[in-house]
Amino acid sequence: MMNNAYAVIMAGGTGTRFWPHSKEAHPKQFLDILGTGKTLLQMTYDRFAAFIPEENIFISTNDRYESLVKEQLPKLTQDQLLLEPAKRNTAPCIAYACYKIASKNPDSPIIIAPSDHAIFNEASFQTSIQIACDAADNDKLITIGIQPNRPATGYGYIKFSKSEDDVKKVDSFTEKPSKEIAQEFIDSGEYVWNAGIFVWSGNAIRNAFRNNLTAMSELFENISKSFYKPEESDVIKREYLKSENVSIDYGILEKSKDVHVVLGDFDWSDLGSWASLHGYSEKDESGNVTRGEVMTYEVKNSLILGEEGKLIVVQGLNNHVIIDTKESLLVCEKDNEAVLKQAIADIKLKKLDKYL
Repeated sequence: MMNNAYAVIMAGGTGTRFWPHSKEAHPKQFLDILGTGKTLLQMTYDRFAAFIPEENIFISTNDRYESLVKEQLPKLTQDQLLLEPAKRNTAPCIAYACYKIASKNPDSPIIIAPSDHAIFNEASFQTSIQIACDAADNDKLITIGIQPNRPATGYGYIKFSKSEDDVKKVDSFTEKPSKEIAQEFIDSGEYVWNAGIFVWSGNAIRNAFRNNLTAMSELFENISKSFYKPEESDVIKREYLKSENVSIDYGILEKSKDVHVVLGDFDWSDLGSWASLHGYSEKDESGNVTRGEVMTYEVKNSLILGEEGKLIVVQGLNNHVIIDTKESLLVCEKDNEAVLKQAIADIKLKKLDKYL
């Protein structure tokens, strides 16, 4: 048990890429996407609770999801629930969490992780986190990199300096390259996927905010006077809206000189699309993933999810997604994420928001 470490789970996203199951009022982190009997948020919480004291686990989310978080994680105290009154990207979300933890424990390592990723070798995950926590000091910003097994174009890539050290210096970040460039990265052996999992001490990340996002640093220094006090909620509601809308990657990591990476040796997916869920799910002999009452004929490499009490019969499809809910039906090519993105935009344009 890593008694001195803290974990912050980010659970504020809207999960539109998993429409129509995931909706703005009930996004994917609060759903049992993998069919395990637990939601993605619960799985992430349990993953950390296996080696970090539960009182040291914080959940950062939009205030509209407060009741969902409390329902799924009833052990949380109000102080462990960090409620954002508005979307301002990951930098202010992380600043809120880290400044609050650092106000009491500035030297302790803080782990930042998304709530909606899948990790399938948790022992190796713990090992990577332990290495990063041991290396966290007053200067280093550490990220976890995943060894790529295909030229994925939907992930960010980290180029690292080759060395025998477990914690390697980061040379550069590249966001979502073309397939050809991604293959070059893999062939070089000098790149890993950016998992969006970070480790640093409270002192290190506050120093990074002071150096790179000065206005945000000053904002949360002032807010920190209210932490763990009755007025914290009101202060956050008022002051958080003043924070810049910027990601931690762009605002801090890409500008800092002391960024390092631990190469994670565990199976990982950001579960960013229906195609990624198909890739990480158990398949039948035709490469299909089905849930519910589903009958298939001449169907291959497809994902078909149905509602309880409804029979779905499908014939003659290859590499498709069929998602059937009480309110909506999605049928599209599995790898064509642009279609789903366009559909969401068109639903909003036609003012059919009740389906979102």
